[in-house]
Amino acid sequence: MSELKKRLSSILESPKHNTEEKLEKVCHLLDQEISYFNWTGFYFKNGDKEELILGPYVGAPTDHTIIPYGKGICGQVAVSNETFVVPDVNEESNYLSCSIDTKAEIVVPIFKEGKNIGQIDIDSHTVDPFTKEDRELLEWLCNEVSKVL
Repeated sequence: MSELKKRLSSILESPKHNTEEKLEKVCHLLDQEISYFNWTGFYFKNGDKEELILGPYVGAPTDHTIIPYGKGICGQVAVSNETFVVPDVNEESNYLSCSIDTKAEIVVPIFKEGKNIGQIDIDSHTVDPFTKEDRELLEWLCNEVSKVL
């Protein structure tokens, strides 16, 4: 994980790329390096609205480009301000299905000046794949991402 953190840091610190490009490169790196990350993307608060808008992502196209607060796992995290790990999406009543292949999801909020401004959302085609190390890596990453926003 420390090697992956170094690579993620170098993307975020790169003066050559704008924020959108950096976030897209982060998605690509996570997708390449962690085999059970099958959809990796960012959602951000949509202006003053109580909704999230899709940002850079890697994976199958999604219809969920706008997610109202409270709806689905991403919408819940926008309200709860806490990381949400769903080991099996079939057990979650408020799950918004993006793909029939998705079996698990982890969503980690991004805070800027104490406000929840977005999140990273990762889907997996494997039931219960996410480890404590994955959660720690993603929480670290979201803290680092907040510095470039």
